[in-house]
Amino acid sequence: MILSMSGVVLLGTIVFLFFRKDGLKGSHACVSALFGFYLSSTAIAPSIKAGGESLASLLGGIKF
Repeated sequence: MILSMSGVVLLGTIVFLFFRKDGLKGSHACVSALFGFYLSSTAIAPSIKAGGESLASLLGGIKF
């Protein structure tokens, strides 16, 4: 399933506004889940995965 980048940007903007306006509600969580689902099918998905893995290894390496 392919979604154009404009659709991903639109859903991302909606999610951002939901967080800024008054917190995340049930309907907002559904839009956020759709945004993540559609974002995972774009060309930027491998970069997001690599960034998440880097962040996880960085946080895992912190010693207190």
